[in-house]
Parts: sequence; C-alpha cells; structure tokens
Amino acid sequence: MRFVVIFEEGDEMVPVREQLEPAHLAFLEAHRDEIRMAGGLRNEHGGPYVGGLWVFEVDSRKRAVALIESDPYFLANPRKYRLLAWGKALPRYQVTL
Repeated sequence: MRFVVIFEEGDEMVPVREQLEPAHLAFLEAHRDEIRMAGGLRNEHGGPYVGGLWVFEVDSRKRAVALIESDPYFLANPRKYRLLAWGKALPRYQVTL
C-alpha cells in the first residue's frame, strides 16, 4: 500500500535537525525498502525547512505510523503530521526510486 506523510514544523526543529540529522538519515536509509522517497519541505529553495514529506510502500497504515513515530526526529520532538493513502494517477509512468 502506498501512503504519503506530510510533516509540519517550525523553528523548534532547528536544533533537533542540527543534532540528529545523521541519525535521521541513517534511519531513512535503514528503511529504504519501505520509505521510498523522503525530503524536507521549504517555502522556497534555500529557505528554512517548514516540514517534510515521505512516500511509503508498506503493508499497512499501522506500519507507516510505526515508522513515522520511531524516526529520531519524531522521538526528539513529535511533529504534527498528516498521513494519507496515495495511488498513482498514471499507472504506466515509472519512477526509479
């Protein structure tokens, strides 16, 4: 099942990102088979982070929540998030992840 999660954050995440970025990136790498894409969101390129977005390929919504809530960033500072089921509109369009 495909899901996307959109995280919201503010200035409180700046020190969390600075301290835990290596652990967060290692977490994403360790779960690459389920967290297929991930990245920070900004209002403009080069601006401060305002959140993040992940694309999942997981067995269940429960598994997506478990991944979200075991990320080092989330453990240090639980961010608001919105988890949505997602389906591709163009089934023949392939993206190599």
